[in-house]
Amino acid sequence: MNREMYLKELIESKYGTVRNFSEQIGVPYTTIRSIIERGVLNAKMQNIINICVGLGITPEQLYDFEDSIVANISKIAARLNADRQQVVYNFTKQQYNEQNNVIEFPTPTRTQVSVYGAVSAGTGEYLLDGTPELVDYDGAVPEHDFAVVVNGDSMEPTFEDKQIIFVKKNNEARNGQFVIADYDHQAFVKKFMRDEHGARLVSLNKKYPDMLIDEDHELSIFGVVVF
Repeated sequence: MNREMYLKELIESKYGTVRNFSEQIGVPYTTIRSIIERGVLNAKMQNIINICVGLGITPEQLYDFEDSIVANISKIAARLNADRQQVVYNFTKQQYNEQNNVIEFPTPTRTQVSVYGAVSAGTGEYLLDGTPELVDYDGAVPEHDFAVVVNGDSMEPTFEDKQIIFVKKNNEARNGQFVIADYDHQAFVKKFMRDEHGARLVSLNKKYPDMLIDEDHELSIFGVVVF
């Protein structure tokens, strides 16, 4: 890497394009392009000063680039194999992000989860028996015993239609927990509530009525939703 290549990469890393950089520092685009193409040593000092001020470096750093630590790193990195160059790049990027307080979020990973059928957020479904279906899932998978798909909109906005949810097996639930329950032989995802009015399964979408838990209805709890 020579001075001019270093200069161009520094401009693009901080400003995106040479044209945008020229507009920001008030130096004509054609002038900067000429410096990059014909050489830093042939440029007027005032233009070099303006460019260096815009980049946050000194003219000495630019003129002495070939003897600088950046140049030496580049020379050594060029002789490394591809795997080792990637290590150098990753470390350099990490140092840059720490210096500039840049937070990088990990890329969501895609994995496959075993889905045991659907539970209704509305009218009722039957859980599948036997072999589960393997489904692609983007995101973190919590510790769970089984997964199901939500059908319907009665639990929006917490659970959306066709969302995969994860469940820990449990035949009991605490007040306010989201449960997977068999209610009159159909499987639902609902919020379990118990108060002075009794126990019931509640939908978050208020267009759906509560499902009373009493002697007139059969109820079994399969588990509690985990996040």
